[in-house]
Amino acid sequence: MGKSIYEGRYTTENDQDLVVFIIGMRINKRLAIRQWLPVFTAMPGMIRELYENKEELGFLSMENFFGLRTTVMISYWRSQEDLLAYSKGQKHLSAWKNFNRKIGDTDAVGIYHETYVLPKGHYEAIYGNMPVYGLAKAVNHKPVTGETISAKKRLNSVQTKTSP
Repeated sequence: MGKSIYEGRYTTENDQDLVVFIIGMRINKRLAIRQWLPVFTAMPGMIRELYENKEELGFLSMENFFGLRTTVMISYWRSQEDLLAYSKGQKHLSAWKNFNRKIGDTDAVGIYHETYVLPKGHYEAIYGNMPVYGLAKAVNHKPVTGETISAKKRLNSVQTKTSP
């Protein structure tokens, strides 16, 4: 069954600090399956752990994308401290040690991550005729109003509310 489509334009609250963490892998040598498959198969266990322990871990939501050679996971976190604590947790640490033991410095697979710390009021989103998606799964999803009609207004909404 498909996700419910919210007709019209929607946005999100931007009144809390957030962390966006992007992680992925690239298959550099398609036929070297033994070298890249362990990297690919390590993620489902960690994703399950995140969703089963969201509140405790500070994990908010995520989206996955799969291309011919590259995968990417965009995740949203409550804080930088929560993300860093998870990186030192058992599931992630085991996967990282296993990766280094099995793959090491092979060029058959590449991995990457990017971390963005976003202070409240310094991010915005717009969704037109979409299911709840991306950032909207992590924070409050709400209809666009006159106060949030443009990107500039959405970015300034927190500063306006907190200004004297």
